[in-house]
Amino acid sequence: MNQLGVGIAITGSGSATPAVVLDNHQLSQMVETSDEWITTRTGIQQRHLADSQGSVTALAVEASVGAIAMAGITPKDLDLIILATSTPDDLFGTATQIQALLGASRAVAFDMTAACSGFVFGLVTAAQFIRTGAYKTVLLIGADILSRWVDWSDRGTCILFGDGAGAVVMQASESDRLLGFELRSDGTQSKCLQLPYKAQNKEIVNGISTAQGTYHPITMNGKEVYKFAVQKVPEVIEKALFQANITAEQVDWLLLHQANQRILDAVAERLTIPKHKVLSNLARHGNTSAASIPLVLDEGVRLGKIQPGDVIAASGFGAGLTWGAAIFQWGM
Repeated sequence: MNQLGVGIAITGSGSATPAVVLDNHQLSQMVETSDEWITTRTGIQQRHLADSQGSVTALAVEASVGAIAMAGITPKDLDLIILATSTPDDLFGTATQIQALLGASRAVAFDMTAACSGFVFGLVTAAQFIRTGAYKTVLLIGADILSRWVDWSDRGTCILFGDGAGAVVMQASESDRLLGFELRSDGTQSKCLQLPYKAQNKEIVNGISTAQGTYHPITMNGKEVYKFAVQKVPEVIEKALFQANITAEQVDWLLLHQANQRILDAVAERLTIPKHKVLSNLARHGNTSAASIPLVLDEGVRLGKIQPGDVIAASGFGAGLTWGAAIFQWGM
């Protein structure tokens, strides 16, 4: 994939989750559901939730500090910070707040939104800045607090989502560790999963009106999203593997967006990747949107499961609809 002579290495990871935990038994006191019903259909047993004082910024900073330390650099070594999020603390941008708190005075910072695909889209975006020689050291963060936008009376969605953040440091390298990628989107299916803005007419002077409102809770057509994921995710991973010139048998770890255990199982089966190679923390964290992939990645690294040189096939998929895959090796 690399035509420019500059390689990419992922040299550090970090993660953060709120202290508050909501389990399935507690959820069953709020809506008509049960631990067995949720676990059987999703694989989720609990999720972490930010309290009223929690913020995407605080979670992102905590995850970033861990990634920066593992990479053996300082915040002032960063050239670029990309925050993948759908739930910013400020619609004008949250990445710059993270930059300030880290003390990354040399870095330019911006937000990007691709929902649950955000981390994979961000990984590929960051790689382009490195490959062109524009920047050498990039901090990529996936962070979301979806509990802000969940309808807690809707058992179809409130059981799924949790809050968290994950981060990686990407650096220019002589050997290229990003082996291949493929990104896709289909706006014709956007209504399958939405967090829509709803406006009301407001007359500001006689004859002139504007619209004011807010975002309404997450809505999802679960059956359609499931069908989309089990069809499109294996396809996009296969295309990325082709770009990387490797086979599924050469993959050490399958790292999917943590949406539903049945999706994880179906994708692994389609790719004939054995279950022991599928990374998952879905039971403990639920669907954390853009945070889910880096959360699992950091956990795997810190537990010693993921070793330097391991080949990882990662795929994000979700609202937009968007989906994508990246094949990379961990470490220098």
